Amino acid sequence: MAPESVNVPEQQQVVIGEEIDHVRVITLNQPRQLNIITPQVVVLLANYLEKWEKDPSAELVIVKGAGRAFSAGGDLKTFYAGKDSRDSCLEVVYRYFWLCHHIQTYKKTTVALVHGISMGGGAALMVPMKFSVVTEKTVFATPEAAIGYHTDCAFSYMHPRLPGRLGEFLALTGTRLNGKELVAIGLATHFVPLEKLSELEKRLIALNSGDESLVKSLIEEFSENVEIDENSVLKRLAVIDECFSKETAGEIIESFEAESKKEGNEWISPVLKGLKRSSPTGLAITLRSVREGRNQTLAECLRKEFRLTMNILRGKISDDVV
Repeated sequence: MAPESVNVPEQQQVVIGEEIDHVRVITLNQPRQLNIITPQVVVLLANYLEKWEKDPSAELVIVKGAGRAFSAGGDLKTFYAGKDSRDSCLEVVYRYFWLCHHIQTYKKTTVALVHGISMGGGAALMVPMKFSVVTEKTVFATPEAAIGYHTDCAFSYMHPRLPGRLGEFLALTGTRLNGKELVAIGLATHFVPLEKLSELEKRLIALNSGDESLVKSLIEEFSENVEIDENSVLKRLAVIDECFSKETAGEIIESFEAESKKEGNEWISPVLKGLKRSSPTGLAITLRSVREGRNQTLAECLRKEFRLTMNILRGKISDDVV
């Protein structure tokens, strides 16, 4: 069931929704805060998307971020401010997880135009879109495990569906990927140079249609084929599969450390340092959640993530995240 509408003062335009004939445009509009996902943002996004899904005149929905980021993810201040209240964050967590499910199952054609940072809950607005367009400035990561939290916003569903053990690797290490790497593994659909992104948006609006084949053809006019750099972690999948298939986070770290001593594996050292600094609890929870996600539906993953989130915020698991 969708969240109820909440009146938001017009001057607080943290999310801008535009209706242009058959096209709808959402702009995340907190550039100084890297378009973080606050409770207010969640409400506005949910209201716009639900309204337009039911509107027969709305055919194409475009989502973008203002400034130099798409979205840096959830507002940690919201969680910290509610640390002394048992369920202060329950409503916003429920609303956003509901929104994640809604985006994954949306009935209209959707396009995300993604430049700059797209992390955690922010990336959850990008990956499930029918078309997710990234640039050379796009930076993706799911770094939540490091602080004692876990991979949420449906990433316990999306990560285990990546090749081999790449999902475990990204979830546990918070390793950043660029736009070309995202296209290569299927977390984005098209790579378009940043200098062409504004023109693509104009052409999509002018297309004035949600016909998927037409939208795809138009995006492909602007897109480029991707070639992965030789130094990319995607060129290291054999090592990743070997190490991140181990049963526990401790065994993964031990195996990863052994691999780091072999010639040609210098890339492991900085990643390993980050793993060792991370919350052991966050790593353990994240690893189990991602692995369970391989055999769970989207809805099952989101229900699991909701329970984990609330128990972490209530301090039932550890105080690491605080």
